[in-house]
Amino acid sequence: MNIAVVGTGYVGLVTGTCLAETGNTVTCVDINVEKVKKMKAGEVPIYEPHLDVLFHRNIKAGRLSFTSNLAEAVKEAKIIFLALPTPPGEDGSADLSYILGVAKDLGKIITDYKVIVDKSTVPVGTANKVREMVLESMKQNPYFNTEAERTAAFDVVSNPEFLREGFAVDDFLKPDRVVIGTSSERAKKLMDELYKPYVRQGNPIIFMDEKSAELTKYAANAFLATKITFMNEIANLCERLGADVDMVRIGIGSDDRIGKRFLFPGIGYGGSCFPKDVQALSKSANEVNYDFNLLNAVMKVNENQKTIIIPKIKRYYNNNLKGKHFALWGLAFKPDTDDIREAPALYLIEELLAEGATVCAFDPEAMTNVKNLLGDKISFAENSYDTLAQADALIIATEWSQFRTPDFEKVGSLLKNKVIFDGRNVYSNDLMQKLGFHYESIGRNKVTQ
Repeated sequence: MNIAVVGTGYVGLVTGTCLAETGNTVTCVDINVEKVKKMKAGEVPIYEPHLDVLFHRNIKAGRLSFTSNLAEAVKEAKIIFLALPTPPGEDGSADLSYILGVAKDLGKIITDYKVIVDKSTVPVGTANKVREMVLESMKQNPYFNTEAERTAAFDVVSNPEFLREGFAVDDFLKPDRVVIGTSSERAKKLMDELYKPYVRQGNPIIFMDEKSAELTKYAANAFLATKITFMNEIANLCERLGADVDMVRIGIGSDDRIGKRFLFPGIGYGGSCFPKDVQALSKSANEVNYDFNLLNAVMKVNENQKTIIIPKIKRYYNNNLKGKHFALWGLAFKPDTDDIREAPALYLIEELLAEGATVCAFDPEAMTNVKNLLGDKISFAENSYDTLAQADALIIATEWSQFRTPDFEKVGSLLKNKVIFDGRNVYSNDLMQKLGFHYESIGRNKVTQ
C-alpha cells in the first residue's frame, strides 16, 4: 500500500519507518528542507532504540523516502497520516493549527479517494474539524465539482498512537491494541488491511467512532499520569510516616487490579505526552463545563514533584547553596530517549542556578538538546565520572541503565563528600549504608553516616 506520513517527529518517523518495514511504500513529508536532506542522506534525526536499523534497511529497499513536497507525497497514497505537533496553547488547549493547515492544503491537491488519518494526539472533535477544513478547501479543487463528489473523495479517521519513547519501535510493531475511529466502512476496510500484519498474535484492532477514539488516547495517558502521581503522593507520605515506598509499591503492585507498572516514585513525569495531554483533557472538560478535579490535582502535584528533591538538598546544606557545585546524571525526561520536553532535570537545574549553585551534567543522548537550550549556563562532561570532579554532591535525575551499577569507589573518591540525592530511587538504602554514602531518595528514609 502507498502511504504518506506528514510530519517526521517521534510519532511520524516511527510510524513511517515501521509501516515500510511490513512492505508498504511510505513517503514521509516535512517542511524542514534541511531535515529532509539529512534523512535522505541516512541521518536519523531522533534517538530511538532500534529505529536506525529499520530506517536504513527500508531506505535501501526503496520502501521509505522523504520529501518536503506534500503534493508529491500524497499523489499515489491511499492513506495519509497526519503526525503533526499539537503544542499546548497558553490556556492549555491543544494547538491544531499545524493539522488544520495541512488539511487545508490536502483539500486543494487530492485527486482521488484518500483516507486522512489523525495520528497526532488531538482533542475530541478534531476529526470533524479536519473533515470540514478539507471540504471547504476542496471548493478550490477542479477535480471535484459537487458537494457529493467532495464528500465521497475522502474519509477522516482517528488512529491515536500509544508509543512509549524508548520502546516506540516495539510498540508499533507489536501493539497491545490498535484503536481506529471511523464511521466509514470503506476506510475501515483499508485500515484493517494496513494493521493486520501487526496483530498476528491476536491483539485487537478496536473500531469505534471518531470521538471515542480521540478520547481514548487522552484517557489512557491521563490515567497513567494519575497512577504515577498517586505513587509520588504515597512516596511523600512515606517519608513523613517513616514507611518505605518500595515495600508499599511491591505490596500494592502484586494486586492484579492495580498492576506493577507506573508505580515507581520519582521526581515527576515529563516528556511530550503526559504533561500536554493531561492539560489538554482538563481544558476540554472545562469547555463543556465539567470541572475535572482529579486531573487538576494531578497537574498540581506533578509540578511540585519535579523539584521535590531541592528542599532535601537545601536542608543538607543549611539552606545555602551559593557556591556549591553539583554533578547531575540524566537530562532526558526518561531513559532511552533524547527528549527533554518537560524533563524534571531542567527544573532542577533552574532551581539550583537560582540558588547560586553550579552544575556539571551528563546524559548519554540528551546533552546536545540541552546545550541548544541552555548554552553555557551549565557545563557538560564526556562521561558520568567526569561530572564528579570537585562536586559537592551527585544528583540523579534520569534512571539510565548505565547509572545503576557505577564504580562506587570511584564515585566516592571523586566527589568532595560522599553525598547522593537520588530523584529516581536507583540505589538501595542498604547498599548506600554499606558503602558509606549520605543518601536521600524519594519515599524512603535517608541514609546518614
